[in-house]
Amino acid sequence: MPDFDFDLFLRDYWQKKPLLIRNPWAEWHNPLDPDELAGLACEAGIESRLIESRDGRMTLAHGPFAEDRFGELGKAPWTLLVQAVDHHVPDVAALIAPFRFVPDWRIDDVMVSYATDGGGVGAHFDQYDVFLVQGMGQRRWRVGPVYDDSSPLLPHEDLRLLAGFEATDEWVLEPGDILYVPPGFGHDGVAVGDDCMTYSIGFRAPSRSDLIAGWCDHLIDSLTQDDRFADPDLRTQDNPGEILPAALDQLHAMVMEGLSDRAAFARWFGEYSSMRKYPEADWRPEEPVETDDLVAAIEDGVSLARNPASRFSFIRQDTGAITLFVDGQSFDCTGESAALAEALCAEAMIDLDPALTESPDARRLIAALIDQGSIAFDDEEEED
Repeated sequence: MPDFDFDLFLRDYWQKKPLLIRNPWAEWHNPLDPDELAGLACEAGIESRLIESRDGRMTLAHGPFAEDRFGELGKAPWTLLVQAVDHHVPDVAALIAPFRFVPDWRIDDVMVSYATDGGGVGAHFDQYDVFLVQGMGQRRWRVGPVYDDSSPLLPHEDLRLLAGFEATDEWVLEPGDILYVPPGFGHDGVAVGDDCMTYSIGFRAPSRSDLIAGWCDHLIDSLTQDDRFADPDLRTQDNPGEILPAALDQLHAMVMEGLSDRAAFARWFGEYSSMRKYPEADWRPEEPVETDDLVAAIEDGVSLARNPASRFSFIRQDTGAITLFVDGQSFDCTGESAALAEALCAEAMIDLDPALTESPDARRLIAALIDQGSIAFDDEEEED
């Protein structure tokens, strides 16, 4: 999106109001065939949903689906939704790059939907920002006011559909068009004609409750049972039923002292926020990388490619070192390994400097990331 003003967008629209962006691409190509999407929905370990509209009511089914399921759907409107398609299709993963003016730790995944004429998921609101990119066909989007958890919903076992949704804006999106919807804004997208595909680039926003629960669970795991309240200077008091202010101050300080360690929180959050969306998926190679093979690849300047399913981020320390976070693991980096870590966070693929063979820290970092399935040598170069 070469002519898109990112600073203006962040200032005037981000988490403030929706924005329709008419095809900003130099040349738009739909990156995924509908049959490929249906194939992904048939695979175990890939989250998919099928929503059908029959007699004015929507039904929801979860995948994986049998290969003949889609041929049985008939003419009633339906929508197929597949999560994290960017983890499996490089051309879909490439859609994230134009939106990296938002920090990577906020990016969730790319969900892809396919709908027949009249298909949709109903009027709803999300708790996160989303860019809706029209891949092929047309979709009519209606956007309404801001809703929250107190807003009335239609009775439904599986879907959170807004009751009494009233749109304030309406647009028909063509291939390459983008609709940005901030958190809380009600919206409803309906396919206009068959073969409608939409790519939803979603962003994460951790809730206060999730942060508190995760941070506290982490702290609890690190505490010992002998770290207890103590009152060696206890004195008698007028009423034994009273909890005195001095005791409350001490108890409160015990809790807050553990919670307020910012450095520990930073490391925990880096690991927490870099966890893969589907941590149960095993992307590790069958065998750990051999040292000789690693050194030979570095000497040849082979490129390293990031796993699209992996999450990379880092925190810069006051000392100039950085802590790299990848897939829930943390790595303390200095010198050459720090520069390598920053490069890995900046680009989906980097060319290795042969001089890194002289850096044991850099070699160890590369090996650790390969062995946990977060990076790999570029297959095309290895075949060449």
